Amino acid sequence: MHKILITNDDGITTDGIIRLATCAKEFGDVVVVAPEHQCSAMSHRITLREPIEVWEHDFPVEGVRAYATNGTPADCVRFGLLNFAPESDVVMTGINYGFNSGTDIQYSATVGSALEAACVGVHAIAFSEGMNGCHEVTDAYLEQVMGELIERKLDYNQVWNVNFPQCKLTEFEGALEERTIARNAFYNDSYAETILPNGRIRLDMNGQYYEDGAEGTDVHAIITNHISIGIVNNYK
Repeated sequence: MHKILITNDDGITTDGIIRLATCAKEFGDVVVVAPEHQCSAMSHRITLREPIEVWEHDFPVEGVRAYATNGTPADCVRFGLLNFAPESDVVMTGINYGFNSGTDIQYSATVGSALEAACVGVHAIAFSEGMNGCHEVTDAYLEQVMGELIERKLDYNQVWNVNFPQCKLTEFEGALEERTIARNAFYNDSYAETILPNGRIRLDMNGQYYEDGAEGTDVHAIITNHISIGIVNNYK
């Protein structure tokens, strides 16, 4: 049986991490260490110059010990492996609310916290899904994908990155492995400018959603209703 540490970037009370922990229990003992609040787009950020607070947190999965924190997702993995679950041989992150694919990966704290595990030699898997609320493919295939990848160790500083499509099960086309990272994201970002009374410029991010990805990439897999399975490399 594995010793599994789980974190996310959406917060400890979100349904993605609850579903992930519920499934992970089938493969070993689970400890959850996750941020109290939303921490998306923090990438691999860690806390350096302030103390981190951690406290036990009620968690709706029987047998799972859980801690909340004001730290970042990468912090959760760092002190989780050092202080709260030092025997962990697997780290899982997610299930993220929103895909982590293409160029968005560089901002992802779901992937960033998995990379924190990989850089200290712990096997790690990042899980994400779409934002439309359809969990049919995820719920049908999460256990199978988890069971396969938990045993498939990677080289140092590599993590598995899994994205489940947001289609109905009847529209699902299967899983695709060895997906490369697309050179684009799902949004073309831009900033709207507003001149404030004090002369400063306020920038509000907005973006135009589009679906485009070269064949063989993670984005292409997702938009064609496949599970995308690929490897993300940290520094070597």
